[in-house]
Amino acid sequence: MSIAENIKQFKEKLPEHVTLVAVSKTKPTRDLQQAYDAGQRIFGENKIQEMAAKWEQLPKDIEWHMIGHVQTNKVKYMAPFVSLIHAVDSLKLLKEINKQAKKHERVIDCLIQLKIASEESKFGLPPADLGSLLAQKKELQLDHIRIVGLMGMATFTEDEQQLRREFGILKEKYDQYQQSEAFHVLSMGMSGDYPIAIAAGSTMIRVGSAIFGARNYH
Repeated sequence: MSIAENIKQFKEKLPEHVTLVAVSKTKPTRDLQQAYDAGQRIFGENKIQEMAAKWEQLPKDIEWHMIGHVQTNKVKYMAPFVSLIHAVDSLKLLKEINKQAKKHERVIDCLIQLKIASEESKFGLPPADLGSLLAQKKELQLDHIRIVGLMGMATFTEDEQQLRREFGILKEKYDQYQQSEAFHVLSMGMSGDYPIAIAAGSTMIRVGSAIFGARNYH
């Protein structure tokens, strides 16, 4: 199936309240253009410089989401254009995003990434620390960032019970803070586990291989 057909299928089967982020990391701009021509407007990248290069080459009504782990020294490269940063997991990073957003007179939307997976390699803030991070953000008056919700990555496993349990941790925290923080984005679920994530309450899924085919690692 073509990229365009894959996009069309997702648009048809996803519930209305679920946003599709097409994960385009390592993919050439021609692949992104095909997805764009099929109506996709939200793309997710995990390397800031690669995302910035694509932003320069592709239509300007695309929403760029930074979905990978963010190094503070790279924030300046995406501050002029990024729509949503998914993987914020420290106060240090929030401060840097605020500083760079201020330079461009922007308010940048962010998600706090919570660590819900059992794998050591996964990044994220321990769920128990979410309340204090939100309080510190308010205290420091970081007015150039808006925390709009949470993000998490489940363990890479076939065990559906474990996936439901991990997504459940994220949904519970989302529900706990949704009203007080005006959260409206719960980003969880990828090509392999998005149906379980949607059933658990996800409002945004990040899909790469199911749209673009197997990834080229380089």
